[in-house]
Amino acid sequence: MAEKTKESTGIVLPMQKVKAESQSPSNLIIFSKPKVGKTSLLSELEECLIIDLEGGTKHFDAVKLKANSIEDIIAIGKEIIKAGKPYKYIALDTITALEEMCVPYAEKLYAKKPMGKSWFKRDADGSLSKDSGKAQYGNILNLPNGAGYAYLREAMTKIIEYVKTLAPRIILVGHIKDVLLEKAGGEFTSSDLDLTGKIKRIISSQSDAIGYLYRKGNKNILSFATSDSVSCGARPPHLRNAEIVVSELTDDSFITNWDKIYID
Repeated sequence: MAEKTKESTGIVLPMQKVKAESQSPSNLIIFSKPKVGKTSLLSELEECLIIDLEGGTKHFDAVKLKANSIEDIIAIGKEIIKAGKPYKYIALDTITALEEMCVPYAEKLYAKKPMGKSWFKRDADGSLSKDSGKAQYGNILNLPNGAGYAYLREAMTKIIEYVKTLAPRIILVGHIKDVLLEKAGGEFTSSDLDLTGKIKRIISSQSDAIGYLYRKGNKNILSFATSDSVSCGARPPHLRNAEIVVSELTDDSFITNWDKIYID
């Protein structure tokens, strides 16, 4: 009887530690209070395209493009691919605005499902029917039992994953929101990324580093130090629990220290 042979899987089991592929974050989140300096900081990062989703770059010289819709982002992506993906970094400014943009996209995703086939139902004259889901609920987030939020999460994930294919490194810029928490019988306020519940958790878990940007005198500090008061942190060792002076305004210049974030 012929001897049976095991099919090779091509997998070689490591017997020693495998070296890290990169020391710098491929997916960085920066969030802060308004007007702290997120956009001015991004404008000084070489080889970075800022996709401006809320008009924040209009007062800055920068490598930038304005996007008013998800369709605009996809169109920009097609041109980036056509140009051979020339950027090392792409920044979405801001993902707080992106979440709002994704609501119409989420409705389109829902309308492709069997349960959403009547969402954009139209009358014979082409106008939106009174029987359509859109007419009844107005917004997918108003669906009963919060069902619409699953499609918003899907929409956000799809767009961010698409942007990740356009450059080796992406930067997601967000606003801050204050969250009231309870600990040891007392209440305190924690600063967090301004996104909806599960969307925030998904996007945060997929990032390599989350930094809180704040101003101290003439310096901007990007903090990756995890605490009860601020939700941030980092996987790369050089950023873990670090507080980095990422920019400084002097009498005659604006100095940035991106090389302390991206070290390779």
